[in-house]
Amino acid sequence: MRRVLGLVLGMMLLNVFAVPVLGATEVTVSVLIDFGAEWAGEEVVVRGELVGDYGFRGDGWMWTQLNGDAYVSQPIGDGGRPQGGNSGVGIRMPNEMGRGLDPPGGYLRRGPVVKATGVWKWHDPSRQGESYLEVSSLEVIEEGYEMDEGVDWGVIVVGAGLILLCPILWPRRRHEVSESE
Repeated sequence: MRRVLGLVLGMMLLNVFAVPVLGATEVTVSVLIDFGAEWAGEEVVVRGELVGDYGFRGDGWMWTQLNGDAYVSQPIGDGGRPQGGNSGVGIRMPNEMGRGLDPPGGYLRRGPVVKATGVWKWHDPSRQGESYLEVSSLEVIEEGYEMDEGVDWGVIVVGAGLILLCPILWPRRRHEVSESE
């Protein structure tokens, strides 16, 4: 009996977490931002980095931001170059789905890169007109990690040079001020 119960429970968990969602269309964050009304009520798959913070609510839902810009694949903290602004959409998922995720991205922190599947809610009247993805399935593609900015030796050399010039220039400046009085 225990074996059958374990098998049934395992199959249920497999259905909830591992089975890919059929019928969902893969879109980018930019497509949802630019053509949001056209995707209203549609089931979509969106790839991006979780950033900002995880807002776990008492109603059983967690809110966060899913960015889908160039910095997902080339973060500046990892040597990527500026390539325009950030673009992202709000996502809402059950609290249980968000527990155990790596911390979200921010300054010198790369958040987890995920594939989020859910229904695109365009100006949802039950949420005061908010547009967001209501996530039903979340797959972590890449774990989050800390980034290191490193040392900018050019700034250190210039700063040290200016500090070394102070003892030379300061007495001279004091002498010029006292002569003008």
